[in-house]
Amino acid sequence: MALPQLLHSPPSPSPSPSSSTSLISPKPQLNPARSFLSPPLRRRPHPLSCAASSFPEKHHTNPKSDYAAELPLFPLPLVLFPGAVLPLQIFEFRYRMMMHTLLHTDLRFGVIYTDASTGTSDVGCVGEVVKHERLVDDRFFLICKGQERFRVNRLVRTKPYLVGEVTWLEDRPSAGELHDLDALAGDVESYMKDVIRLSNRINGKPEKEVQDLRKNLFPTPFSFFVGSTFEGAPREQQALLELEDTAVRLKREKETLRNTLNYLTAASAVKDVFPST
Repeated sequence: MALPQLLHSPPSPSPSPSSSTSLISPKPQLNPARSFLSPPLRRRPHPLSCAASSFPEKHHTNPKSDYAAELPLFPLPLVLFPGAVLPLQIFEFRYRMMMHTLLHTDLRFGVIYTDASTGTSDVGCVGEVVKHERLVDDRFFLICKGQERFRVNRLVRTKPYLVGEVTWLEDRPSAGELHDLDALAGDVESYMKDVIRLSNRINGKPEKEVQDLRKNLFPTPFSFFVGSTFEGAPREQQALLELEDTAVRLKREKETLRNTLNYLTAASAVKDVFPST
């Protein structure tokens, strides 16, 4: 999320925090129904797909950041944010073993982003199983919700699946006052609305007023919500997940949205001149 080319497409004009949203992707596929809001949970999920987002209205309290714990790890080619909802199908044998263990313990595991060229990240997000279904062939269908962020200090075990010793991450107090963070979050929301509106226009959707996207979220969980919408740009998402300053995260998201809006503005001008394009 070149950044101006990271746009997925917007959805219906009034998404709620329980809807899944995707603002940017590696290519500008301007289909509002499938980019700005990713498909709802009732769709048949891809085994490794990240769908809807659902964010708490209050800032989630992390365990003490200096507290170390052991956590099963699940490398995936996607980034999970605190508050986001992730549907998964578990079919690989070692992760079926992991699920059998989790279902008898605390239902929590670590999702860490892995990429063929950059390797596996050491910062991830806890996924808590909130719903599961065991299928006849011993596969599992899961709905997980992102919780705390963590950093992997070392691997405790690599077989049959990864287990890491982790410490918990939380945002440090920002240099600015809360009022400044609120203003910054408001700017980010405004850019999101403009991107949705313009993308809808390009795709021939009704130009209705976009409703409240923030839904009374505090700046930190709102910044995670915004990051989760950058579906299709996992390296940028990973960079946002690793930041430990809410203001820095919001400023980076604001710049990305501004670049996306500039790209859409140019695309809209081209479409006005060449309507058949």
